Amino acid sequence: MASSEVRKRPKLLVFDLDYTLWPFWVDCHVEPPFKKKSNGDVIDSLLRKIEHYPDVPEVLHQLHKEGYTLAIASRTGAPKDAQSLLDLFGWNKYFSYKEMYPGGKKTHFSRIQKDSGIEYKDMIFFDDEPRNIRDISHLGVLAVRIYEETGTTKMVVKEALEEFSKR
Repeated sequence: MASSEVRKRPKLLVFDLDYTLWPFWVDCHVEPPFKKKSNGDVIDSLLRKIEHYPDVPEVLHQLHKEGYTLAIASRTGAPKDAQSLLDLFGWNKYFSYKEMYPGGKKTHFSRIQKDSGIEYKDMIFFDDEPRNIRDISHLGVLAVRIYEETGTTKMVVKEALEEFSKR
């Protein structure tokens, strides 16, 4: 993710889950409980393989390795199931803050801001829903639209970090 052009770094990167890190709504499109097979595949109770977007594991690992603080803001109706998938994918270790429950993103961000002490202007947010992008942008957060066809990609994150450095 690092680029020689990136000078000013955000203090916090916040990710939505559904259609941002994985291509489904955890409270609608998959059937818990989930488990990991011996080959590493994560499956649901109907034995369907649960996929995430291809770049996500590398993106999270690289950002963590580069010292970025990461958070989740998800309005999911199934927070325990979302947490289960984070555990099974091995991603839980990357996130310092997690706000996963029904409700508005402004509430999620208010709690993340309070818990972290990080100002909104020092955050980047990745989400697929235009209403969330609009709402969170108004707080002063750099909000980046993710498209459900591709999810979070290395290129989108790199471009967001470059845009943040120019602010």
